[in-house]
Amino acid sequence: MRRIASISTIALLLIALVAVAGGLHWTINRVYVPEGFSLQLRYKGPLVFGKRNPAKTGYWAEEGQIGVLQRLRGPGRHFYWPVWWERELVEDIVITPGKVGIVTCKLGDSLPDGEFLVDGDIGNTKFKGVMRKALAPGRYRINPYGYGVTIVGTQVKEENGAKKHSGWVSIPTGSVGVVTNLSGNPITKQSKGIQPNVLPPGNYPINGNEQEIDIVEIGFRESTLKYDKVRGPDGTVTHDESGEPLVVDNDSGISFPSSDGFTIQMDFTAIWGLMPEQAPHAVATFGNVKEVEDKVVLPQIESICRNNGSKYKAVELLVGDKREDFQVTNLEEFRKVLLDKEITLQYGLVRHIYIPKEVREPIQSAFIADETSLTLQQQQLTAEAEGALKEAEQQVDLATQTVDIETERKYEAALAEGDREAKGIDAETTKQVAAIEKLTAELNAQAKIVMATAENEGQQLIEEATADKFALAVEAFGGAEAYNNWIFATNLPDDIELKLLYAGEGTLWTDSNNLGLRANIPINPPKKAAPKSTSK
Repeated sequence: MRRIASISTIALLLIALVAVAGGLHWTINRVYVPEGFSLQLRYKGPLVFGKRNPAKTGYWAEEGQIGVLQRLRGPGRHFYWPVWWERELVEDIVITPGKVGIVTCKLGDSLPDGEFLVDGDIGNTKFKGVMRKALAPGRYRINPYGYGVTIVGTQVKEENGAKKHSGWVSIPTGSVGVVTNLSGNPITKQSKGIQPNVLPPGNYPINGNEQEIDIVEIGFRESTLKYDKVRGPDGTVTHDESGEPLVVDNDSGISFPSSDGFTIQMDFTAIWGLMPEQAPHAVATFGNVKEVEDKVVLPQIESICRNNGSKYKAVELLVGDKREDFQVTNLEEFRKVLLDKEITLQYGLVRHIYIPKEVREPIQSAFIADETSLTLQQQQLTAEAEGALKEAEQQVDLATQTVDIETERKYEAALAEGDREAKGIDAETTKQVAAIEKLTAELNAQAKIVMATAENEGQQLIEEATADKFALAVEAFGGAEAYNNWIFATNLPDDIELKLLYAGEGTLWTDSNNLGLRANIPINPPKKAAPKSTSK
C-alpha cells in the first residue's frame, strides 16, 4: 500500500509539474503577433549551462549564436521563453502610391572601393550600404535591425537649368525619360552616364542614388524670330503710306546688309522637334529642350539667314525668282545643320522681308505702272470679249429659233405618220374582229347541233332502257297481269284495312254496321214541303 501511495504521489507531482509548465508556457512564453506586424527575436544565450557563442559584430546571428535573427516571425501565436529570447513586435513598412522606398543595408561587408550601391534583394545581401533596388508602393516585412527604409516622393534636382527627377517619376504622354546612370550596373551591363534607351510614358520608382531621369518633351514645336511692330494707342499695327507695317528698331528679328548695302529686316519661323531616339543626344550635348532652342535652333536661323541674305541685292529679295531661291537655300542648309546635331526639322519658312523704303517705292511705282498697263490691256480684252459674247449670243438665238422650227416640222410629220399608222391599225383590227366573230358564230352553230344530237340520242337511250326494264319485269313475273297485280299491291298504303263481306241478296242492310254506314243512313227520311201558293 505504501508503494502504491508513493507512486500516486509521484504521479500527482508530475501532473502538477506538467500543468504548471503548460500554464507558464501558455502565459509567459506565448507571444501573439497581430496583422501588420512581425516578431523580431534576439537570442540571449544559455542562462547557466552551455557555451555562449556571440554573433560576429555587424552580421546576423546564426541559429545558436547570441544576437538578432534575420528571419521575422509573421502574424499568429509564437512561444519563446523570455529568459532566453528578447521578443519585439515590428510594424510592416507600407509605401503608398506616389512614394518610393530607399533601402539602406546596415549589416554585411564593406563595399569595394569605387562602389557605393548594394546589389541584391532584402534578406539576400552581402554588403552594407544603400541598395540599388528601390521599393515600389506596397507592404513589406523588413527587419529594422538589418535594413533601414527611407520613404520619398518625387525628387527634382536642378543642374545647369536641367531638372533631374528621381524617387517616384511620372513621365507624361508626349514625353520620354532620358536615363542617367550615376554608377555602372554589373547586372544589366549598363555603364555610367546617359543611356541610349529612353523610358516611355509611365510611372517609375527610381533610386536617386543610382539614376536620374530627364523628362524630355518629344514631337514638333515652333520657334520664330520676328520684329515687333509699331502700334498705335489702340493697339493696331501702324503702316507707312505704301501699306508696309512699321517695325521697332530692336534685335527681335533678323537683320543683315544686302550685297548692295541696304539694311534688310526679316521674320523667320522654324517647325522642329526631337524624336525619342534623339532625346539622349540632346540631353548629353545641350542639357534640355530649352537649351536646344536657345543654343542651336535660334542661333542657326539667324546665322544661315544672314549669311545667305547678304549674297542677294535688296531688289532680288523683294521680287523675282531670287526670292524663291533664297527661301529654298535657307531651308536646305538649315535642315542639314539640324540633322547633323540630331534634331529634326519639318519646315523653315521666310515669313516676311522688310525692304527699305528707298528701294521699295521705285519698285512699287514701276509695279503700279505695269499693273495700270495690264489693267488697260485687260479692259481692252474684256471689251473684245464682250463683243464676241454678244455675237455668240445672237448666233445662239438664231440657232435656237432654227432648232424650234425644225422641231415643230418634225413634230407635225411624226404626228401625221402616227395618225396614218393608227388608222391602218384600226382597220386591220376591225377586219380581224369580224373574222373572229364569224368563226365564233360557226362554232356556236356547230355546238348547238352537237348538243341537240346528244340530247336526242340520250333521250332515245333512256326510253330504250325503260322499255327493256319493263320487258324484263313482265318476263320475270310470267305475264303482264301478274306484273300489274304486283304493281298494284306494292302501291297500296301500309294502314289499309280489308274486310270480307258476303255478297248476296238481302245482305247489304245486315252488314251495314260492319261497314260503319248505318248511323249515316236515315230510317224515315223527311218529306219535302209543298210549295206555297200566292194570291194576287
